[in-house]
Amino acid sequence: MRDVNIFPSIRVRKTPFWDRVVEAGVKSCSVYNRMLLPVRFETAEIDYFHLKEHVQLWDVACERQIEVVGPDATRLIELLSPRPIDNLKVGKCLYFPVVDQYGGMLNDPVLLKLSDTRYWISIADSDYLLWVLALVAALKINVRVFEPDVSPLGVQGPKSDELMARVFGKEITELKFFDFTILEFQGKEHYVSRSGYSKRGGFEIYVEGTKNGIPMWDALMEAGEDLSVRAGGPNYPERVEGGLLSYGTDMTMKHTPYESGLGKYCDVHSTPNCIGYNALKRVVEEGWDREIRSLDIEGGKVPLCHVPWKVTVDGEFAGHVTSVTWSPGYKTNVAIGMIEKDFWGPDTEVLVHAPDYPRKGKVRQSFYT
Repeated sequence: MRDVNIFPSIRVRKTPFWDRVVEAGVKSCSVYNRMLLPVRFETAEIDYFHLKEHVQLWDVACERQIEVVGPDATRLIELLSPRPIDNLKVGKCLYFPVVDQYGGMLNDPVLLKLSDTRYWISIADSDYLLWVLALVAALKINVRVFEPDVSPLGVQGPKSDELMARVFGKEITELKFFDFTILEFQGKEHYVSRSGYSKRGGFEIYVEGTKNGIPMWDALMEAGEDLSVRAGGPNYPERVEGGLLSYGTDMTMKHTPYESGLGKYCDVHSTPNCIGYNALKRVVEEGWDREIRSLDIEGGKVPLCHVPWKVTVDGEFAGHVTSVTWSPGYKTNVAIGMIEKDFWGPDTEVLVHAPDYPRKGKVRQSFYT
């Protein structure tokens, strides 16, 4: 596809790290939550192997936060998701599928509990803030809801522990997966969690205040020079082979959490206050007819997937592939798709109707990593 420049606009916001991203030679960006998201610096393959071997800084300021604070904060959070938060402690994160009244996915954020009356919802690409504000207004919930001046910076890759220890002290490496803590940098406190949109391991620093972005970036780059640190971003092949879902691509508001493969995070019977309770209760009782699956696809490197590709078995409709790419590490085409129940069993042979030619494929038992 021919390269197209993004026309400058106030509606598409630059990030606090943007000047350094440009200096690092960013080649491709996406627009995400009305912000620029850098996704490629060399080629997808070069970026892929560097991520798997070294450490990268990711400008993921587009992962905007919705802050919920006030006496009814927990009541509001319980309305949003079929995932129970009864045992959620301060200092913990949760993957938190949120739904509408029909049980459809509105977003798949990470929830951070900052205190008993204060939460951050770290959202994927959607206008979810408007939904939360509408609930607050309609139900007269006693909270304040807004977008704080917080911009996540990812530190991803197998050398991320060493890099973070050099800047923040060795104690940061003791942080457990999906825990967060508060760190001081140049006189300012920032939350940092062990999390990120890759399977390589790493951290996300919730940089507070736009002016603090460049100093944080520069300190990490300087400390990691001998670790081969460089700028990076969410890597498409690494995401797809690892089964990291993309809201708006692999799942939308037309899909329930169960169809989206997120049933393990849900407990409808323990979340009667969830706004989608009645709809999801029916889904659990009656079952569902399609679900996210991983697939291998034969042949040479597949073209880009701009629209869902139909999947069939012996001429019968079997679903759609929504994300597909060549995996440089596993030397095969890998995909994520929404597959019909009759065909979602492991090793089911399918035909994927790619735009170049139909290709044989197979449903996998699980994702690669």
